[in-house]
Amino acid sequence: MTILLVIIAIIITGAVILTVIGLRNPEMADERALQARLEEFSQTGEQIDLRKLELSLPFSDRVIYPIARKLGELAIKFTPQNALHSISRKLELAGSPGKLDATMILALQFIAGVLFSGIVILVFAFGTTQWPLSRVVLFALLFGFLGFYFPQLWLSSKISRRQKEVRRAMPDALDLLTICVEAGLGFDAAISKVSEKWESELSLAFARVIQEIQLGKIRREALRAMADRIGLPELTSFVAAVIQSEQLGVSLANVLRIQSDQMRVKRRQHAEEEAHKAPLKMLIPMALLIFPSLMIVLLTPAALRLFQSALGGMFN
Repeated sequence: MTILLVIIAIIITGAVILTVIGLRNPEMADERALQARLEEFSQTGEQIDLRKLELSLPFSDRVIYPIARKLGELAIKFTPQNALHSISRKLELAGSPGKLDATMILALQFIAGVLFSGIVILVFAFGTTQWPLSRVVLFALLFGFLGFYFPQLWLSSKISRRQKEVRRAMPDALDLLTICVEAGLGFDAAISKVSEKWESELSLAFARVIQEIQLGKIRREALRAMADRIGLPELTSFVAAVIQSEQLGVSLANVLRIQSDQMRVKRRQHAEEEAHKAPLKMLIPMALLIFPSLMIVLLTPAALRLFQSALGGMFN
């Protein structure tokens, strides 16, 4: 039993370390570390030795992170291609948080599953209540299954948060686009102005569109790629309206004004929908947490007085 607990503790420690390493930004960290080492060697005037430079890196960059990467690559061999495409699509919709890829998400899924199962086993091992082994294994499997899908839930929350931010910023951004176009700017210059004025997910998407156009991509293809990366129906309809106005020669300012009014109406409708859902969402915490607490606070003094009265003596 002691050996089993030691093994579980080692697995949990390694899982925590790999999770922390996996959630950080590996490309930026490696680039900063390598640049700092190169500057250090250039200032001392020593001849740069690649082996010495690699050994001077931290232990996490040389050992732990490559292990996490290899674990993800090993998991890919046993994962269907549809699941990999689904994870890659979710990462794209989430805006590539932490510069993670599908291999790291798969590695985090297995690590989280082992971590949750190990915590459950440790709790039951050091607890005062002695549970049957079958029940401990059942709880460990359930929590392991929950931990396995925890990165997927995290990605879904990131996607929802990003889409809400874009939906909230679209009417104001389209108003600014309309003002810029009516002032005489071209559509590309107006998008560039919006990306410079704001710092949000929508402005970052507009900035990427400008970069792709400068690299030689056609405007309509860059706009469609932006709509695919965000996956918001309102943004898709806006892109379709802009492309259609460009092909038919319709006034772009009028199209942008109509789109901004429609986006504002949709944003108000979405807010009203969320407001109607609020009472139903509040029902569960009120019924399970607030009402029992109020009943205990209000009825406990009355129950104590009742037990101390003659009626309480009858029950005794």
